Amino acid sequence: MKKNLLEEFADSVTKEKDNLLTFWLNNSIDKDYGGFYGEVSVSNKAQTKADKALILNSRILWSFANAYREDKNPDYLKMADRAYDYLLANFEDKKYGGFYWLLNYLGKVKENKKQIYGQAFCIYAFSEYYRATDNEDALKKAVDLFALIEDRSYDPEYRGYFEAYNRDWSAADDMSLSEKDMNVAKSMNTHLHILEAYTNLYRVWPDPGLESKLKELIEVVLNNIVDQNQFRFKLFFDQDWTSKSEIVSYGHDIEGSWLLYEAAEVLGEQVVLDIAEDYALKMAAQVLKEGTAEDGSIYYEFESGKLDKDRHWWPQAEAVVGFINAYQLSGEEDFIQAASKGWDYIVKNIVDQENGGWYWLVSEQGKAASKAKINAWKSPYHSSRACYEIINRIEQILV
Repeated sequence: MKKNLLEEFADSVTKEKDNLLTFWLNNSIDKDYGGFYGEVSVSNKAQTKADKALILNSRILWSFANAYREDKNPDYLKMADRAYDYLLANFEDKKYGGFYWLLNYLGKVKENKKQIYGQAFCIYAFSEYYRATDNEDALKKAVDLFALIEDRSYDPEYRGYFEAYNRDWSAADDMSLSEKDMNVAKSMNTHLHILEAYTNLYRVWPDPGLESKLKELIEVVLNNIVDQNQFRFKLFFDQDWTSKSEIVSYGHDIEGSWLLYEAAEVLGEQVVLDIAEDYALKMAAQVLKEGTAEDGSIYYEFESGKLDKDRHWWPQAEAVVGFINAYQLSGEEDFIQAASKGWDYIVKNIVDQENGGWYWLVSEQGKAASKAKINAWKSPYHSSRACYEIINRIEQILV
């Protein structure tokens, strides 16, 4: 791709990044009850009595800590501070450790289970807040959570991590992450985001114990979660890593391709990095071949012979990063073209050009869903992270 086209690509992403973060500054802050609204409609109307989820709050913290570290905008720091303070004041379990899954709009505990996926996002967020602010208490929170996950959730028999626990860390009957997820001992999704969290923590806390766990987790993902023939993720497992599902998640595959490589890169062991590079390229190529539409967008899932052609916001964001990463590793022009085409789709279809923010999904026919722009699972994390990753990676390519 020519230099001027790459520069135009980066300029478009920078513009949307600023608009996106402004949308969150203007629409998410709950001035009446504290923290952030649990839900904001597609027309930007706050649902003031919606529940407040750990995932949304921790992802806001990560997103604005990262944004402040990158851009040094004081408004971004205020958002990060607000998210950090609210997590510690309302979500943290002062008695048993860890963080609650769900609060009501007043900030009172509604679901007190300890979902390991949620604990991992807190590590990701606290370590990023430390990167942005040098707040030693935040680093300590991240380190303490790492120790807690290793103590409570690690499986010494088959390796990897169990999904969820009750408040007191006793075994939970229902370990499913959401209504659409299976109630199983282990999942791809939880392991992918522990990997992401441990990678970010290792950047700021290169402890030998964490190093060992990060290396092991990369191996677990490569050996147990990636299908060795198809080079895509298996999603749900029994304790011994017996696969329980045939669903293909194109968004997770392309996200996982670059997160795996990033983890190996931060770990810094050449042998692991070489293997991760090989897998990253094969996974990206598979998504480009099977999961990408003619218009550059990414399909959602393939299950039981049926392709879900809805274009959810987050696979679009992750695909642009994943394809640029594959281009950086391989120099293959198809990947950078796919990234550019995917971004063009986002701007024209996923971004609400009138009211700001990103739609939850767009149908195959091009109709935006009426689902909320902010909710438990709809945060600035995928979208803002993609923007910064794209900008930084294009900068590296242009050097």
